[in-house]
Amino acid sequence: MKLHVSTELCQGHNNCIRIAPQLFQLDASGYASARLAAIPVALESLAELAADNCPECAIEIIREEVTEAGNRQA
Repeated sequence: MKLHVSTELCQGHNNCIRIAPQLFQLDASGYASARLAAIPVALESLAELAADNCPECAIEIIREEVTEAGNRQA
């Protein structure tokens, strides 16, 4: 799983930082971005909780699928 925070949608409510500070960071203006390129399995439910609690729906969770050949696809 990966995280993407839309810079166009984020309004700086910072619910994501309060819920999962290990997954998000703030820029100088107080807007969130993903801290990690990939979400560790142990933090997947926390990432989903943060996305569900974003009032602007600015957080996208990208799930990778594994094909029959074992290759990952977004």
